[in-house]
Order: sequence, then C-alpha cells, then structure tokens
Amino acid sequence: MCTKQRSKKNWLFYLSVIGLIVTIFPGVCFSQPAASPIVFGMPAPLGESASISGWRAAQMAVEEINAKGGVLVGGVKRPIEIYSIDTREHEPGIPIHDALMAIEKLILEKKPHAIAAGPMRSEVLLAALDAIVYKYKLPYMVTIAMTPVLEAKISENYDKYRYVFRINPNAIYVVKLLSEVMGFLGKEFGFKKAYLICQDVLWAKATINGLEKGMKATGWEIVGKDVYPTGASEFSASLAKVKETKAQVIIPVFDMPQAAVLLKQARAMKVPAIIAGGIEPAARSEAWKVFGGEVEGFINTIFTAGHIPVKAIPRSVGFYENYGKKWGKTEQGKLSQTGAATAYDSVYVLVNAIERAGTLESEALVKGLEKTDMIGAIGRIRFSKGHQVIYGFDPKESAIGVAFQWVKGERVV
Repeated sequence: MCTKQRSKKNWLFYLSVIGLIVTIFPGVCFSQPAASPIVFGMPAPLGESASISGWRAAQMAVEEINAKGGVLVGGVKRPIEIYSIDTREHEPGIPIHDALMAIEKLILEKKPHAIAAGPMRSEVLLAALDAIVYKYKLPYMVTIAMTPVLEAKISENYDKYRYVFRINPNAIYVVKLLSEVMGFLGKEFGFKKAYLICQDVLWAKATINGLEKGMKATGWEIVGKDVYPTGASEFSASLAKVKETKAQVIIPVFDMPQAAVLLKQARAMKVPAIIAGGIEPAARSEAWKVFGGEVEGFINTIFTAGHIPVKAIPRSVGFYENYGKKWGKTEQGKLSQTGAATAYDSVYVLVNAIERAGTLESEALVKGLEKTDMIGAIGRIRFSKGHQVIYGFDPKESAIGVAFQWVKGERVV
C-alpha cells in the first residue's frame, strides 16, 4: 500500500514539473522538427568570371526563395541549401578527369537532390554524361557549356541522358545571333568579306564553323580563319592577314580573358575592319573602364538577357538591378555573356518543377522539368525534346540573346 502511494506521489510530482516547464518554455517540449533542407549543388570553375557570377546569382535565388518560406513539397515548406566546388576546368592544362572528380566529390559529400548549375566547358559536360549523370541519375542543369552535341545525345539515348537540361543557349543559337548581326552589316554597308578568329574549344569552333557555312551560303567570302589555344594573348599575325586580305569584318569568338587584347592590337595596328562577334571580357559593363575605351565601336553579343537589362523582359531588369544591390556595382560590372542569369533562372526552374511534382524523386522531377513554361530573367523558358531551352528573338515566345555596340562608354542595343 505504501509503495503504491509513493509511486502515485512521484508520478504527480513529475507531471507538475513538466507542466511548469511547458508554462515557462512553451516551445521546448512540443516543437515541430525543422523540415529537412533541399540540397542543390553547383560544380563550376570558380576562378572564371561567368561561373563565379553564376554562383553568386544562384545564391541570390536561393536567398529569395528561402525568404518567402522555402519550397512547398508534399504540403511542407522546406528551405534550400546550395553548395559549390571549384572544378578549375577553365585553366589551361587541367585534365577533364580532375573536373569530373570534383563534381563527384560534391555529390558524395553533400548529397544534392539536383545539380543547379555548371559546367563551363563542353568537354567536361560531355564527359560527365556517362561518368556522372548516368551513374547518379540526378537532375543536372547546364548553365554555360554550349556544345549542340548534348541535344543529339539526349535525343538518341533519352533513357540514359534524360536527367540533363540546358538553360543557356547552344552554339547553334549563337550562330543565329551572329548571323543576324552579319546580315545587318551586309545590308547596311555592303560588306561581303570576313575573317574568322576563335578559341580552340568545342563551343567556339562549332560557332565559327556554323557561321562560316551560313555566311558562304548568303554570299559572304571568308578570307581567313584562325584558331588560338586557350591562354593565347598575341593576335597580330591574324590581324596582319586581315589587312592583307582586305577583310571588312573580323569575327572573333572567345571566352578567355586574354581575348580582349585582340581589340587593343587591332587599334594599335590601325586595322581598317569592323570587329563584330563574341568576346566575353568585352561584354561586361566594366569593359570600357578596364580597357581604356579600346572597345569603342566593337559589336559584341550577350548570349542571354539579364546580363544586360532588357525592358521587354521585366525579370531581366529586376535580376540585373538586384544583383547590383546584393553584390555591389563592381560585381555587377563583371556580368558577362552568360552564366549568371542562367544559374539564377535554373534555381527557379528546379523549384517550379519540384513544387509541381510534389516530390524530390528524380524521375518525377525529369517529367516536371519537361513541362516547364515560365518567364525568367532570360525570357520565356520552355524545353525542347532535346532538353534545350528554346532560344529565339521574341521574349514572349522564347529566351533571347542580345547584340550591342560600344558607343562612347555605353552598351547600345
């Protein structure tokens, strides 16, 4: 009898203590466990301009989404975490294998539900299809690499490569964008002789070769074509040949930082030709100051809206302005041809697909991504059967690129 009485008193005492704790600290005993985060990865060469701006843009998108409560999955709002790793793939002499090892390291250590951005080099992208994508079967968003071989591989072997989606344009669209520029120059000024110069990487060579074929078909004479290794900074031999052949237009296609030297050398050699093409460091708004006005008159291309604000795409204006507010005017001035707006939109595209699918399961996300139809900083975002965002010249129907000319310190569209 005494034992039972003592047990009852002890039980009542414990209840009283618990009640007191709950009264003083109401959230301690019955708080709900925090929702587990959604994890995104971004393997990219973080020493390269387009990639580091892409990393910043992706973080900005994640912060915006988390500030609104996160991502709704199965009735639960979950925050996003995003992690990067430096693949160094932009550096001359770095083996593709090293970049693949970095991507795999990120996947194994951080266990992302999807890769939100990267890679830069097409060579790394193609190697990753078998070494990474097929092995881990994660949704993989491409935001810089441009080889059109990707769509062909997805179309030919959908079951194997269906996890890959590209936000940025491919080299075929860059050819179309440059062809529009060449068509204008031919019509307005009667130009018909061009000299092609490009970097020895897959996307640049594909662009130049496609452009050469198209220009010849429309009556242009291609008087020369040179290819330079990544890291080259001496272009005077090609410029001398431009003068000898009396080329009217020089068409350079480069993403390496040294390529802007071509503009300085052309001015110093008094080469009497218009330069119109795609040079990444000369696409940034800071280029006028960095190169001391040597970019004057250069007609350049930006592969995706957002890196330059386009009034017809309000989200491109918002992205550009918010990027400057978040990271400062100096970093805003480094936004180049692609990489940033594509990474920013990629995060939103993934979130849109996750919320529609109601799950993080890869196969469901693939189906969700295929049905994407939304407006981003780059324009309207829809995927082709080859999982390439459709690019054109009407932002209501497609994503778009932009051509502009440097005039008295301003990028004039």
